[in-house]
Amino acid sequence: MTVRSGRPRRARPSGAGLGRRSLRVRLVLFVSVTLVAVCAAMAFSTVLVQRVYLLGDLDQRVTDAAERSQGGLQRRTGGATDLGFLNERGQPAGTLAARFAAGEIIAAEVVTEDGRQRVLTGAQRAALKGITADGSLHTRTVPGLGTYRVTALGGDGVPVLAGLPMADVQQVIDRLVAVEAVIAALGLATAACASAVVIRRQLRPLGRVAATAAEVARVPLDRGEVAVLARVAARDTDPGTEAGQVGVVLNQLIDHVESSLAERRRTEERMRRFLADASHELRTPLASIAGYAEYMNGGNRTIAPELAWRRVLAQSARMTGLVEDLLLLARLDEGRPLQRTEVNLATLVAEAVWDARAAGGEHDWRLALRLDGPVTVLGDASRLHQVVANLLANARVHTPAGTKVTVVVETLDAQETLEARETPSVAGPGPGTAAEKGPGTSGAARCVIRVRDDGPGIPPGLLPSIFERFTRADGSRSRTPGAEGGTGLGLAIAAALTQAHGGRIDVRSAPGRTEFSVTLPTAGRSAVPSSSQL
Repeated sequence: MTVRSGRPRRARPSGAGLGRRSLRVRLVLFVSVTLVAVCAAMAFSTVLVQRVYLLGDLDQRVTDAAERSQGGLQRRTGGATDLGFLNERGQPAGTLAARFAAGEIIAAEVVTEDGRQRVLTGAQRAALKGITADGSLHTRTVPGLGTYRVTALGGDGVPVLAGLPMADVQQVIDRLVAVEAVIAALGLATAACASAVVIRRQLRPLGRVAATAAEVARVPLDRGEVAVLARVAARDTDPGTEAGQVGVVLNQLIDHVESSLAERRRTEERMRRFLADASHELRTPLASIAGYAEYMNGGNRTIAPELAWRRVLAQSARMTGLVEDLLLLARLDEGRPLQRTEVNLATLVAEAVWDARAAGGEHDWRLALRLDGPVTVLGDASRLHQVVANLLANARVHTPAGTKVTVVVETLDAQETLEARETPSVAGPGPGTAAEKGPGTSGAARCVIRVRDDGPGIPPGLLPSIFERFTRADGSRSRTPGAEGGTGLGLAIAAALTQAHGGRIDVRSAPGRTEFSVTLPTAGRSAVPSSSQL
């Protein structure tokens, strides 16, 4: 049974070894190792070539020595063991010579440093055994004399063996290796230092980029007001370099973060304003209901109970309508699909105009159907009716009595739709983008509903936020005397419903002419697929 210690093991950090070193160190090490490998290969090749050359020269001198020895013996009259040719001029110190008889060495001598001849011992002769007189070259280590390069010649002449020491060749090779090692060490040290300096200088922009990223990372983005974030300097954003590319991307990321933070602030401001407006709108009917309830519980009644109950019901209906509008906007924000059926747009708009005429008889209501035939759209009939009704109610409430309100229904081909989009206007939040990106919008016929009035117009400062929630212009646009103020959700609901149908809503306003345009795809080309009811 294995008993485990209660002491926890320390986990080995990831990326151990060279992977944990900085990029600068890794680059210097890589360059240094590469230079070491290159220098080693060059040194080895140089030594090898030099050794082959020196051995070739030595072999030639050994062969020449053997030929001179053989020639000298032919001119001499000595016996079979005569090696007197070693006394001749031109024989360098260390020259070795031997005589053969029946394949055996019968005499062997070497030239000493003082120019005399010395007879080889038995052990030294034994090192020369096995060499045939065929002119081939051999390397033998002779005890007490060192390594020799030897050859034996026979043929028609007197068989003779000759050899020269390899000490000079080895000494040259050793000196060459030592010189190359010193030069390589100095060169590698110089190259490593130069590489370290160059790499450090080249990586300075990357260090500055990292410092900028660290500075941005220290900014608390989750709370408080965020000031302007730091940026990578222009000198470190050259797209022609790797560090510059990182700087460019980091600046783009910081721009994206700043824009996201700005959008978050705007969203929070809108949410706070939305909650404040919603609370205010709900507080008014609730205060009325509470006041009438307190009045009904009191003893002194100056208002008839039936009137008080009617006011309570009216305020309850107002609060219910506000809650339903907010719920509808919340559902639309969630992207819940609408019920899809074919809707005759001309009939729907005509019914909405009749309802508006009944509710606001003091206005001049007109309807113009510029259609070649029945036009149908795919959508939710009740929600489309709500869009038109909200636009008509906006015109009725915010214009004085006697204002002429004209409703036009027409179709546009692809070219007319494009020209209409290029005309300066204020679009609702999102529908224009949704219509442009929705399927079936390119080259498809579109149906347009225009609600136009000749009232005082919308103030220019209000146009950018006209489709936002709880937007009102009570102080700028006259209101019908005695009419109750709206909640400021009508146009926001119209814009959201238009977007949900894959359409676009726009407004153009000037004193004496205000026009809202709702553009919808015709049936069979809806930008949003059919689904369940909202």
